Amino acid sequence: MKTKGNRKSKINIVTLGCSKNLVDSEMLYTQLRGNGMDVSHESPEDDSQIVVINTCGFIDNAKQESIDTILRYVDAKESGIVEKVYVTGCLSHRYKDELEVEIPQVDSWFGTNELPRLLKTLKADYKHELIGERLLTTPSHYAYMKIAEGCDRPCSFCAIPLMRGSHVSRPMDELVLSAKNMVAKGTKELILIAQDLTYYGLDLYKKRNLSELLARLSDVEGLDWIRLQYAYPAGFPMDILEVMAERTNICKYLDMPLQHGSSEMLKKMRRGIDRPKTEKLLETIREKVPGIHLRTTLIVGHPGETEDMFEEMYKFVESQKFDRLGVFQYSHEEQTHSYSFVDDVPAEVKQERADIIMELQQGISEERNKAKVGQVFKVLVDKKESGHFVGRTEFDSPEVDNEVLIPAEHYVRIGDFTQVRIDSATEFDLYGTPIV
Repeated sequence: MKTKGNRKSKINIVTLGCSKNLVDSEMLYTQLRGNGMDVSHESPEDDSQIVVINTCGFIDNAKQESIDTILRYVDAKESGIVEKVYVTGCLSHRYKDELEVEIPQVDSWFGTNELPRLLKTLKADYKHELIGERLLTTPSHYAYMKIAEGCDRPCSFCAIPLMRGSHVSRPMDELVLSAKNMVAKGTKELILIAQDLTYYGLDLYKKRNLSELLARLSDVEGLDWIRLQYAYPAGFPMDILEVMAERTNICKYLDMPLQHGSSEMLKKMRRGIDRPKTEKLLETIREKVPGIHLRTTLIVGHPGETEDMFEEMYKFVESQKFDRLGVFQYSHEEQTHSYSFVDDVPAEVKQERADIIMELQQGISEERNKAKVGQVFKVLVDKKESGHFVGRTEFDSPEVDNEVLIPAEHYVRIGDFTQVRIDSATEFDLYGTPIV
């Protein structure tokens, strides 16, 4: 058993959920290091006296993972392996009062916007001079950049505003400074994230200002790729398309969660757009930015989703042929607009519908990938595993999209770009040879 006072306190940060949570953990990590503290991120060793768990509360599965992780470290505390367990993030923000009663062994709970209080509890100062600085937990050659916090959209199914609050943009100068600092430390790709990128600037500059931000980031010397994730379709700022088409270091890639393909269901979901307008938007994006790869996510099993509505979504996916696509099964979340409806689609039907859409997409993805065979692409090499170097083209985001596999006998450097000829393809991966 470990005893107090036998060494300087070591802190381990554990991150669950999305890339936005990862950025929050990196900000905490940076502040703690700036205070001279011994801190690690997801240390594989059980040698930390203090554990900070950054939780996700998005849907049922994510909430359960967060609870299981908290309980694991609470057990470790009761066994004397760790001394303090602190919990922050979305689950903590949303369910703090209930969790304090159910898991009293946790030393303290923090909301999503309580970094200063968390630092004070950890006996660290909030250092304003570190704004714009960030120590990365990703490989140094790519990083996520959160350009805004919170969301003002009224989507029926979504609990994010309950956990993250209203939309708040980060000042443009601060983002540009942060980008320059990261590039100076070796970052080659910035992945712009927010609950909704397209709202950027409305609160600070009284207009949607994503296009100006993109132009200024694109001017940062040494920044090779800028990638956009989580763009909302209703009220989409069309002026960003011109910037994307003109600037060679803005990836021809857009992640736009559309959620459904039925106008009736989109209305129930309070998405502010119907299917014809969505199809027109997609047509314009593809026309203005030739070669762009579109990623989307859909939800099956929302209250009131009939077989006819699902069939509409199936035909929508079939006709649009998205390059990348994921499916969520509807989760009945307290305090959301949809929670007032009966969760009337059985779990097995949700699963069946998700499987049907993904089987359709699998065929589309395979067709799209095989069309790349014989072509040469610029590839950013991320890692080496299982006898291959693993990288990505500009059309793929880390963790969620396709990978390019290069046999290990062809030596390439992790974190570098290389030209790769695609030799073969499956629905999820491309296999290639470097061009010397």
